[in-house]
Amino acid sequence: MINLDTPIEDLPKVGAAYQNKLKKLGVKTVENLLFYFPSRYEDFSDIIPIGKVKGGGTACIKGKILDIKNIRTFKKRMSVTTALIEDQTGTIEAIWFNQPYLTQSFKENDFICLAGKVSLGQKGLYLNNPVPEKIKDGFSKSSLSHTGRIVPVYPETKGLSSRWLRFVLKPLLATLAPSLSEILPASLLLSYQLLPVRKAIWQIHFPDSIKLAEVARARFAFEELFLLQLSVLKEKFRLLKEEAPACPVDFGLMKKFTDSLPFKLTDSQKRCSYQILKDLGGSVPMSRLLEGDVGSGKTVVAAMAVLSVAGSGHQAAFMAPTEILANQHFKSLGDLLKDFGLSLGLLTGKEAKIFKDKEIFEVKKESLLEDLKNGYLNIIIGTHSLIQKGIEFKRLALVVVDEQHRFGVEQRAALVKNKKIVPHLLSMTATPIPRTLALTIYGDLDFSLIKEMPKNRKAVKTIIVEPADRQKAYDFIKKEAKAGKGIFVICPKIEVHPLKSAEGGKEQFNRIKLWDDVKAVKEEYDKLSKVVFPDLKIAILHGKIKTKEKERVMADFRDGRTDILISTSVLEVGVDVPRATVMMIEGAERFGLAQLHQFRGRVGRSDRQSYCFLFSTWPDQLNRKRLKAIVALNNGFELAQKDLEIRGPGQLYGIQQWGLPDVAMEGLSDIFLVEKTRQAAKEILEKDQELKNHPLLKERIGKLNKKIHFE
Repeated sequence: MINLDTPIEDLPKVGAAYQNKLKKLGVKTVENLLFYFPSRYEDFSDIIPIGKVKGGGTACIKGKILDIKNIRTFKKRMSVTTALIEDQTGTIEAIWFNQPYLTQSFKENDFICLAGKVSLGQKGLYLNNPVPEKIKDGFSKSSLSHTGRIVPVYPETKGLSSRWLRFVLKPLLATLAPSLSEILPASLLLSYQLLPVRKAIWQIHFPDSIKLAEVARARFAFEELFLLQLSVLKEKFRLLKEEAPACPVDFGLMKKFTDSLPFKLTDSQKRCSYQILKDLGGSVPMSRLLEGDVGSGKTVVAAMAVLSVAGSGHQAAFMAPTEILANQHFKSLGDLLKDFGLSLGLLTGKEAKIFKDKEIFEVKKESLLEDLKNGYLNIIIGTHSLIQKGIEFKRLALVVVDEQHRFGVEQRAALVKNKKIVPHLLSMTATPIPRTLALTIYGDLDFSLIKEMPKNRKAVKTIIVEPADRQKAYDFIKKEAKAGKGIFVICPKIEVHPLKSAEGGKEQFNRIKLWDDVKAVKEEYDKLSKVVFPDLKIAILHGKIKTKEKERVMADFRDGRTDILISTSVLEVGVDVPRATVMMIEGAERFGLAQLHQFRGRVGRSDRQSYCFLFSTWPDQLNRKRLKAIVALNNGFELAQKDLEIRGPGQLYGIQQWGLPDVAMEGLSDIFLVEKTRQAAKEILEKDQELKNHPLLKERIGKLNKKIHFE
């Protein structure tokens, strides 16, 4: 008995080869197959008489086969299949290339429906490689799957065609669609005028009209986003029941801090600080995302939060995605908080340090962990090694996470080893998030947005460098370096592909030619140091360098002992070197717009004019469009919206890897749909937070949480 949970291995007529291809598409069960939706449709619903066929377009006809045969062409050694089709109004020839098996499937006197391109040949009009479908006795359009109707076209992989998917899906739908359970409450179907699932599943695969196909797709987009909203809002509602350490704000301490700064806070920084400090004063765990463009001053706002927590007698943990960034935060927070008598610790996989009384000490990891456990450390900065076993806090009240939005209640509770207390969470990102994603993927977080840049900042001038202008760019860079300014050079990968220097034939060359123009860090270093800038001091930075060496390299560059720093994307997030004025990016087309904007944000961090040079080796139309966007737009939020339009949310935010269906990803671009599903989910949860009256919804959310892994 076939049901939704039946593995595809148990389906008749689906052999091992097809099973493997389906699994590549993420289809493992009958349910996955039924919910593998078409990407587009071809409208062959208008079956016309042969006598009315015209050239220059497509046509769908039906008739009787008068003759069908294979011909072998001597010149091109190609198999050509021809068939002569007749109806009451005339005859037309159909021609297929390299499909000799058709003469086994179709015979003289068979009735057939054909859909395809109409071409003009020596003998007149003919159907060029049309889709054929045999007509059975008692012809009706509903009996057709591949012609004579609106035909679904699916995302395909090699050896797995839309025709085969239609062949498998139609009988499955006939068997299972009548028994599909409706998970959406009847009130939602009525309020939002959604098709019931049993009708929608038919209409999305084999629609009666394009309009009904769109209505069916809209129903499933609503369903997927509604489930996503239920999941994140359920987490938000659950958090309201948890308890966090209250850290009342000391306004005198905050004034002392702002007075100690060598600059004035922007209005956005003041507003965000107030929102965060207010949340920290309450006993409900804060879950807030601080969002601000690169260089907008998020670290200062975070410093106020950790100072407030420390001032109330509690501890704060500050987590960064890389050791370089952890070290930078340790230094930055030490500088900002040096006059407040706090002790700060740095813990990464390879080192442990303490900042106290305006001095930095290297200590043993065991000693640092003991101080943390006993409450002698007010603030600990580190990578995700902070959430490993064996690390204990005495009074942890706040976790600050940089560039890592997903940090759930369980992870926070694990940090304090106390299931009754949940620390506050402040997550920070320089990646602008469009409103649609903010309301769904990050819908369990409250948002604080830094909209302004510091007053003294000048917009970075971004320039696409054509191959003919490369030397001019080099001359300008040399001039900047000679003036004591720092230069970043970004390359997409570390070293040359090993095949590049190997002896080999054309096959080897073809395997590597896509990477031929990719500038490897080590190769670029050799070129710049020996040929282009032999009189400048150049250094390398990438993920394979050991921690101590990374620190030395960054310190030399920051302090002006190195002119040019060549790096991989390890510099994408957070590195702050005010003397740097030039960002040179090799292979710029290989990075996303958000990533390019992050790189660009490594310069322009002082009152000096800064520049970003984009060297591109693949100037195709799409890449040109993207690179022109970053030249035109300096605002990260506008750029994110443009990237969303060009690439869609799947590629832009890595959502493709989260397991969201295509209809949900399409819906993430529709603010009206997102707001509707959020409101619907909120109304359900306000009445039934545990979904006791909606068991099917609860079951689907459980499956969703297992399937989708947010980053």
